[in-house]
Amino acid sequence: QVRLVESGGGLVQAGGSLRLSCAASGRTSSRYVMAWFRQAPGKEREFVAAIGSNDGDTNYADSGKGRFTISRDNAKNTVYLQMNSLKPEDTAVYSCATGYGLATLRYWGQGTQVTVSS
Repeated sequence: QVRLVESGGGLVQAGGSLRLSCAASGRTSSRYVMAWFRQAPGKEREFVAAIGSNDGDTNYADSGKGRFTISRDNAKNTVYLQMNSLKPEDTAVYSCATGYGLATLRYWGQGTQVTVSS
């Protein structure tokens, strides 16, 4: 099993920044894709960003393009989501996930709350 633990969430005013971290432990694989999702109360889970296992290819939802940056430190088995220029609509529980591909995300973290006030 792979365990994912998110951290870095909190309360921030609109226009502020947060950096989320997701630390992986257990039977990790260098081949795994890492991704971030978010879910606001009463809404469906939404894709945020993903990063590939080797070339570092990234993919972003339109909601975060130009504001969010995903990165990974393979030596630490950690993926990050730098969020700048935060908006109230970014308020959600942010979760990380990993697997061999976006279609096969086998492991999920518990999530960290991000709240952006106006």
